[in-house]
Amino acid sequence: MLTYKCKECNRELTTSKKLQCCGCPNMMTVEENKISALDLGKVISLNSTKNDKSHDLLTRNDLEYQENRRKRKVRRLDFEVR
Repeated sequence: MLTYKCKECNRELTTSKKLQCCGCPNMMTVEENKISALDLGKVISLNSTKNDKSHDLLTRNDLEYQENRRKRKVRRLDFEVR
């Protein structure tokens, strides 16, 4: 569950299936994975989860194989036409 805080009224809202609103003039609303406000610069994410995709999907051997494959020459075959 994610928690967001409105800087204008200092109210904290957590994500849930129900629509929640802080009630101040900024009108921050939070519902499941959607957040909206009149000025999103006045909204702070307190405990967000980052999607860290820095890990490689291919191993070193896979990358080496792909490099060698990329460097291959294309052979032309000569066919005898009758």
